[in-house]
Amino acid sequence: MKILRLWPWFAAVLSGILLTLCFPRYNQGWLCGIALTPLIAAVWFGCDPQKTSKPSLLRAALLGYVGGLTFFWGVFSWLTTVTVAGWFALPFYLALYPAAWTTFLALARRNTRDFTRSSTNLRLALTCAAAWVASEWLRGLGAISFGWNGLGVALHGNLPLIQIAEFTGVGGLSFLVVLVNLILVTTVCRFFNETRTRQFRPHWDLGFTLALIAAAIAFGAHTVFAPAKGDAIPLRVASVQANIPQNEKFADGFADQIRERYAKLTESALADRPQLLLWPEASTPKSLFENETLDFLRGFAERGDTNFLLGSLEFAADEHDYNIAALFTERGDALQIYRKIHLVPFGEYIPFRRSFPPFEWVIGDQVPGDFCPGGEYTVLQLEHPDMKVAALVCFEDTLGDLTRRFVERGAQLLVNITNDGWFLQSQGPEQHLANAIFRAVENRRPLVRSANTGFTAFIDPMGRITKAWSPFSEGVLTDIVKVPPGNAHQTFYTRHGELFSQACAVLALAAFVALIRQRRKT
Repeated sequence: MKILRLWPWFAAVLSGILLTLCFPRYNQGWLCGIALTPLIAAVWFGCDPQKTSKPSLLRAALLGYVGGLTFFWGVFSWLTTVTVAGWFALPFYLALYPAAWTTFLALARRNTRDFTRSSTNLRLALTCAAAWVASEWLRGLGAISFGWNGLGVALHGNLPLIQIAEFTGVGGLSFLVVLVNLILVTTVCRFFNETRTRQFRPHWDLGFTLALIAAAIAFGAHTVFAPAKGDAIPLRVASVQANIPQNEKFADGFADQIRERYAKLTESALADRPQLLLWPEASTPKSLFENETLDFLRGFAERGDTNFLLGSLEFAADEHDYNIAALFTERGDALQIYRKIHLVPFGEYIPFRRSFPPFEWVIGDQVPGDFCPGGEYTVLQLEHPDMKVAALVCFEDTLGDLTRRFVERGAQLLVNITNDGWFLQSQGPEQHLANAIFRAVENRRPLVRSANTGFTAFIDPMGRITKAWSPFSEGVLTDIVKVPPGNAHQTFYTRHGELFSQACAVLALAAFVALIRQRRKT
């Protein structure tokens, strides 16, 4: 009997495990269609029938919290390579979002008598799927924002299906996944009831869901295989992956060795006459503006007509330090700077460092000082060819709304310069790459990545990885990237951003208010 009473909690943990398996490095994306069903069943049917037939809101919230903890501890286990304390503590915050969703799920179920009507089931599934999307969108906002691994990211390998991201972003894919899980549960319950009563009706809710998925796949297949529109500009790009160990990157005594490695790799890259040469994030051991560093870099920039883009640091006298991308053009005489806008909490700064000391007590030794965020979406201008580039630093290529602002300002090519050496042999770099794929699809712009330890990669506007270096390999990855012209069409997502997720938030809020009013009346 105790096991029977505990099954909802086992089901919540099972959902957390299944969700973890959907993402890199396991990449079992097919599990998305069933991963949430144990948790949904636990919330809707896990109450004690001798006491009540309606799910408890508090119990539902705790079930969601347990499932969320399991998922976030599993999927973000790579954080242990940086901070075990941070990996352990962060999910206690992140799990609040699935807990809020399961509370909404229970409230919606309380106002649903049975699952025998297609209209009732579909309305229930649509509003609960919208609530999930709203929770993911909210998770990416605020000072402790961590929007990685929205549920739709697990579908990164399903090329036809992910094409809808040009309209909805990742939120649209998360919506489809949650909708399928909800309809699956209601359909099983409905079949059980119909078998018992021998009264069968058409399942329009299931038919609608299948038709929606089929339409998304058909659109994606047409998009992927349709001939390219417009005249693309060929750009020969050489991306350097130096594979500098993280314990050497900023350590005293390794600066000369790092310069020698980059010099050797760059000589190899320049032999292919690239039009754009890329080095990864923070590739210089010291500040860009130290004379020795600046002279070293200009020595490469002044050779030929190569545009030289790299990641470095800017240390100002007024303690305003920045993580930057720098572009050398005109044979090293011209320098353009983009200062990173979105800083990584607990990596580049500690949120509430002075107002909430516990954060600094736990992580302060690893983040002794805070970087300052940049204030402008600076689009960099290449010379020969005339082309605009967005230089996304570190995790910025995981942020859809930030990336699309550069494209909105005219960026034709997306470049990500990152380190990822912090995460050693974990699945962190793989998840980073999976999230980055959607930036290319959302904006229909190619994305080139230059990583210190991997993945250095070329991604086309459909989300296909055309070339890639595996992590912890050293070399130069070269390819000709087909870049759209400056007047190329901007996608719906580029122009409107997270409008779909925001609409889901409005729908979920309206449904919540209606459910509360209905509950008070009854």
